[in-house]
Amino acid sequence: MNLLVGERISIATFKAQTTRHRIMGILNTPEMQICFSDTPGVLKPNYKLQEQMLQFSESALQDADVLLYVTDMVETPDKNAEFLEKVQRMTVPVLVLINKIDTLTPSSSSKGEGSCQQQLADIVEKWHAILPKAEIIPISALHKFNVDVVLKRIQELLPESPAYFDKDQWTDKPARFFVTEIIREKILLYYDKEIPYSVEVVVEQFKETDKNIHINAVIYVERDSQKGIIIGHQGVALKRVSTEARRSLEKFFGKSIFLEVFVKVDKDWRQSDRAMKSYGYQLE
Repeated sequence: MNLLVGERISIATFKAQTTRHRIMGILNTPEMQICFSDTPGVLKPNYKLQEQMLQFSESALQDADVLLYVTDMVETPDKNAEFLEKVQRMTVPVLVLINKIDTLTPSSSSKGEGSCQQQLADIVEKWHAILPKAEIIPISALHKFNVDVVLKRIQELLPESPAYFDKDQWTDKPARFFVTEIIREKILLYYDKEIPYSVEVVVEQFKETDKNIHINAVIYVERDSQKGIIIGHQGVALKRVSTEARRSLEKFFGKSIFLEVFVKVDKDWRQSDRAMKSYGYQLE
């Protein structure tokens, strides 16, 4: 979505479950407005937070004019069989985008390019068997391969409609949301195992002037032991997160950022209905 919209709206890391919310990115040109809705990846929920994330994913099936199902060279069609059954029943056009085709490597038993083409053909055939009515488009977001084809096809498939948003608007999320996401992105990058998934970030203060922004943010964890890991020895780990987040925020907002980050415990917040509501995870 970031590539299609031309703005870095959704954070992206190499870890699963990076996206937690449904995030809208709005592409405006003189001829059209396209509203993209990036959702969490489909998963089998193990706790309330993941249940809410799955609801965000399923909500896209209810109001999309065109559905983009983004997969890659590794994911198999049977991974999300129950969700794909719902996709099969959709009456709107479905595009299956097989991403990361740049990672294809020739098999040792075959020769060069032909082997890669056969690997890709086999993957396309598997997806076609599961979603026979879908259009399947191999892409590489990293190298921008076939992204223009996807955008052209979306434009052809979308119904004509008045613009939903102002022409200068490129997302439906407020500035505070992107602060929390950028801080959470750094935590995903710099901490291992369960720590990034036990974290929620809340902005308690956001004061903006013409030249700078003052931000106070709180990182919530589920246990005292996790708080110690986030802070690190003599605060080194937290300082690294804060410094990297501040740099990214300055690039994002185009202003000087004064960022203070604190760490607090909200015990077992991922299993709490109260927390789900207060952190903005429950659908209206």
